Amino acid sequence: MQSRGRAGGACAWRVAAGLCLIAAAFPWPTHGQEQGPPLGTVTGRVINATTDQPVFQALVSVVGEGRSAATAGDGRFTVIGIPVGVYSLEVRAIGYAPFVLSDVVIGSGKPYTVEIALDPLPVDLDAVTVQATYFRRATQSLSSTQRLETEETRRAPGGFEDVVRAIAVLPGIGVPVEGRNDLVVRGGAPFENLFLVDGIRVPNINHFGSQGSTGGPVSLINIDFVRDVSFSSGGFGVRYGDRTASVTNISLREGGRSFSGELNLSATGIGAIVEGPVGAGSFLLSARRSYLDLIFQAAGQPFVPRYWDFTLKVTQDLGARDRLSFLSIGALDDVSFQNSTADDRFDNRRILAPEMRQYFGGFTWTRFLARGSVRGTLGRSYVRFASVQRDSLETVPPIFSNRSVEGETTLRTDLDVIVSPSVDLESGVIIRLADELTYDISIDGALRQDDSGQPSPLALDTSFTAFAGAAYVQMGWRIGGALRLVMGVRGDYYGTIGAWRAAPRFAIRLGVDEATTITASTGRFYQAPAYIWLIGNPLNSTALKPLFSDQIVAGFERLLRDDLKLQIEGFYKRYRDYPTRVWRPQAVLAPSGFEDATNDIPYGLEPLTSQGEGTAYGAEFFLQKKLSRIPIFGLLSLTVSRSKFAGIDEIPRPGAYDARVIGTALAGYRPHSAWGVSGKFRFATGRPTTPFVGAGPQSGQLDFTKYNADRFPTFHALDLRVDRRWNFRGSQLEVYLDVQNVYARKNVTDRYWNPRTGQPAVNDGITVLPTIGLNFEF
Repeated sequence: MQSRGRAGGACAWRVAAGLCLIAAAFPWPTHGQEQGPPLGTVTGRVINATTDQPVFQALVSVVGEGRSAATAGDGRFTVIGIPVGVYSLEVRAIGYAPFVLSDVVIGSGKPYTVEIALDPLPVDLDAVTVQATYFRRATQSLSSTQRLETEETRRAPGGFEDVVRAIAVLPGIGVPVEGRNDLVVRGGAPFENLFLVDGIRVPNINHFGSQGSTGGPVSLINIDFVRDVSFSSGGFGVRYGDRTASVTNISLREGGRSFSGELNLSATGIGAIVEGPVGAGSFLLSARRSYLDLIFQAAGQPFVPRYWDFTLKVTQDLGARDRLSFLSIGALDDVSFQNSTADDRFDNRRILAPEMRQYFGGFTWTRFLARGSVRGTLGRSYVRFASVQRDSLETVPPIFSNRSVEGETTLRTDLDVIVSPSVDLESGVIIRLADELTYDISIDGALRQDDSGQPSPLALDTSFTAFAGAAYVQMGWRIGGALRLVMGVRGDYYGTIGAWRAAPRFAIRLGVDEATTITASTGRFYQAPAYIWLIGNPLNSTALKPLFSDQIVAGFERLLRDDLKLQIEGFYKRYRDYPTRVWRPQAVLAPSGFEDATNDIPYGLEPLTSQGEGTAYGAEFFLQKKLSRIPIFGLLSLTVSRSKFAGIDEIPRPGAYDARVIGTALAGYRPHSAWGVSGKFRFATGRPTTPFVGAGPQSGQLDFTKYNADRFPTFHALDLRVDRRWNFRGSQLEVYLDVQNVYARKNVTDRYWNPRTGQPAVNDGITVLPTIGLNFEF
């Protein structure tokens, strides 16, 4: 498999080099060949960050260009006749903190569409001239929250234009396996992360996703649809619940108010986008197909994944006070195997093929009140799994088979009200009905062994429904211009296990001076067991409780310049009622997200109970430079942490995702509007791993008497990216070259038992992976 990885890298190099030569040799028109310089347009809305209400008479200025426009009553604006280039937009409005949006790429193709949220100013600062900043301060989650804008997610080196990989550069986040989106946040497992898209809850945001968790190799979200991403690694407000580690809130932009389109080729697929006006609003529509199957076949890989995804967003203005939006994202994921040789069958025996059919989406209605807004969201998610793993003899039935469906409908209302200039209120009610839960699963007894090593095969065919509800209320107080307090409580009911839980949370932010802020937060965070964990044993539905973590976060933030921010935070998390494995008393349940039934029991399909405890603590350093008048951008993040968990035997051991040190350095330079170059260096100490039993009847099984006693080697890699843009009359072409793992580091991605040699073996990631992307806008 290692030789195939090197062959894949060499093949990718040849493809990328050929496309680069074609792009360089083609006589693209330049600005000088046009009749005058190409011009572009920026359009969009300005809204209140607390209530989403339109901001009237906000002044939007193109920095350095002398062009501006004021917003109309619906918050919309348009600035035309801008020479193509990369700009910042400065937005000012009476009663709001001024804000600078950087990295606004004006091209001669379709108009650049933005939505800018402004934070209300304390009443005593309303008449004071306030310096505009490139960084917005969160109003609900006062600590551990970062925001990335459109271009910051798109241009990340080594990110494959994947929004989930783009946020992995932020502090507190580790990625245990290269090439996957299994985010590990402050020692928590990937199943502890919450993902929202336009406020709609998404069980798994990835193609070929892991059931009961949130990881996968590539996300469903088209990067060209992303408006911004807000990521909170802890201390988040009571609006968000049923997760204990993090919240990623992805906001998608609206479609343009004039017809336009895109054709794009990215690192993982080829697609098309069309957008334009419809009724009293706009639409966005995209379709993508991966070409991973072509790369895998060319590289000689014995398994071939392929996927499609489709996105539709429609927004309508229903008068001056009401807005309605519809979102639907669907995906088709398939895997085929080339089993013509014994070696192919041997390699494929370790691959659990997660074929999937999934969609999520829904309707969101927003009504603007005199001093606030109310929002109603009806969402639906559906996933059909067909996961099969066979041995090297391709026996029938397979050694593991999982054919299941998980469908859930959610109805929620959220009310945001500005009670007075110093007090704001949030409240909401959430109802979730999992009305379609069916499972047809079998595991060979030789792979599912109990605590004494005896075979315990699993064969079940079951279905059930599940109900969950929640309500929350939160108030924020501004005391003077320097102090903000946020206090709230959330109540959750988990019908599948008949449990009520209440989660109080509190946060404070103190402005020491105009540039320095101190933050602190504390609270309790609950999460229900995944549906699939309830069926591995008849007693699981009564033995499992909602796990919870109590968290304390303290931080220091300073604006060194208007475009340069320093942030330092410390955190402590204490876990209780964590799911534990009855047959593996040393271990808590921490699904890897890349299950192999020959190594261990997958998906929590075993006897479980809620006796686990754990702690995670650490410190984070984050320095971020936004693109501004100085054409340099970048960030430096460093996390030093520890995590330990105790299973049924009550002996603390390193957590499955205990990466002691995680660091990322990213830097970019845009010397000209047509060119950009950037690089990213990643470093992480190896995560814990459990060795194999080397001899005896259980040879090749994981040795849980030495649970997490070993570690993988240290990971590090350098990624580089070069962007080039050409502007024509009415269209724009962008080409980029992205090279992942430039110096060909052989990073270990996994360990497995090789029955041919009777020894453990390792899988290396692809040593170097160059990709080329093209995006044509018209």
